[in-house]
Amino acid sequence: MLIRTDPFREFDRLAQQFFGSQGPGTWSHPTAMPMDAYREGDQYVVAFDLPGISPEAIDLDVERNVLTVKAERRPLELGEDVEMQVAERPLGVFSRQLFLGDTLDADRIEAGYEAGVLTLKIPIAEQAKARKIAIANNDGDRKQIDA
Repeated sequence: MLIRTDPFREFDRLAQQFFGSQGPGTWSHPTAMPMDAYREGDQYVVAFDLPGISPEAIDLDVERNVLTVKAERRPLELGEDVEMQVAERPLGVFSRQLFLGDTLDADRIEAGYEAGVLTLKIPIAEQAKARKIAIANNDGDRKQIDA
C-alpha cells in the first residue's frame, strides 16, 4: 500500500479558501509537484510532473519506508538587457513524501525521467504477493488453495 502525505496541503487549501485564488504570495499558485499514483500488476507507479527541472536537480531518498522526492526549479538565466514581464512559475526547492507500506519493496524502486515527468515504479514485496498453500487431508491428498 502506498500512502501519500503532505502535512501542509490542508493548510494551503484553507488559506486559498480564506484569501481566494488571488491570495498573497505562494498561496495563490497550485501544488508545484502534482502526482498520480496507481497499481499496475505487481507494482505501484507514481508519476510526478516536474516541467522545467533538469534530472540533475532531482533527488530521491528512501529512509525507513519514507520516500522523499526533492526537486529544484532554478530561475531562468536571462541576459543583461532582458526585462522580465511575467514570472508566474514557482521557483525553489519542492518536496513530496510518500510513506511506503511494508508490502512494498523499497530496495527495488526504479526511476525514469522523460518530458518533464518523473516516473517511479515500486514493486510489491515477494512476501506480500498472493501465493498457493497446499492443504493435506486425512487421505494424504494435497489440494492447492489461494492464500
